[in-house]
Amino acid sequence: MSNSSSISQFLLLPLADTRQLQLLHLWLFLGIFLAALLGNGLIISAVACDHHLHTPMHFFLLNLSLTDLGSICTTVPKAMHNSLWDTTTISYMGCAAQVFFLFFLIGTEFYLLTIMCYDRYVAICKPLHYGTLLGSRACAHMAAAAWAVGFLNALLHTANTFSLPLCQGNALGQFFCEIPQILKLSCSHSYLKELGFVVVGAFFVFGCFMFIVFSYVQIFRAVLRIPSEQGRHKAFSTCLPHLAVVSLFISTAVFAHLKPPMISSPSLDLALSVLYSVVPPALNPFIYSLRNKELKDAVRKMMTRCIFKVNTCLFSCANHS
Repeated sequence: MSNSSSISQFLLLPLADTRQLQLLHLWLFLGIFLAALLGNGLIISAVACDHHLHTPMHFFLLNLSLTDLGSICTTVPKAMHNSLWDTTTISYMGCAAQVFFLFFLIGTEFYLLTIMCYDRYVAICKPLHYGTLLGSRACAHMAAAAWAVGFLNALLHTANTFSLPLCQGNALGQFFCEIPQILKLSCSHSYLKELGFVVVGAFFVFGCFMFIVFSYVQIFRAVLRIPSEQGRHKAFSTCLPHLAVVSLFISTAVFAHLKPPMISSPSLDLALSVLYSVVPPALNPFIYSLRNKELKDAVRKMMTRCIFKVNTCLFSCANHS
């Protein structure tokens, strides 16, 4: 029997059993990681630099990109390191940090998605009050509240989880540290307090989910009342990216944690964990940019300016040499 005071490291689930598959997973994760860095970095830079994108929708999108960047940087680099060096270990403090930041960033992302749903609701159902309800100060307060609630929630769960006595070894059935896997290592009945916190958090998440559903019911009703087909198409276009991101976020996370035990297997569990923790941060920027002409134009102009500056610099250097 071991306890948390004697555990100095945890053993993570390896991504593959053979060296060739480990290296394949390394390159796959590297590609997804670079795509996430590029996509989210471009959105953050475009929104920050282009004053035409200083709107509530793009402000919340910038915050969403920050959470996506943070969440993929929390899990993927360690997984790539373990695949490269053929190891599965993570330190006790490293595991605690991973749990905190992942819980913090994913929680904040869900709250931001709820706020972005409110933004679409006001824009379509109450357009005359949009400037009043979603002014710059109101947007800043809502974004700050999402980050603060995510931070406090993560701090509470992380501190409580890592204060539990661990009596079931140190092997986690996941390629990154997460609370459900650590609770499986806790002593009998010692996890009930944290389970209570999880249930309370689940009710809060369910409340946000019901708010999103209710808002979209009102949005669809308002859109269907628009007389022109072009107006309906434009209204739907502003909602589709958010709806796609929310659907991807919720469906993958719910299925990964609430799937029936009879269909569970190590390979399926690993694939689902990658699907909900690694894929969304890379896909979200492309989902949002596909139907957002203003954002695509801003990114195009920014990249054109960068290429022009690089060419100018190279030309100047060539002349001096």
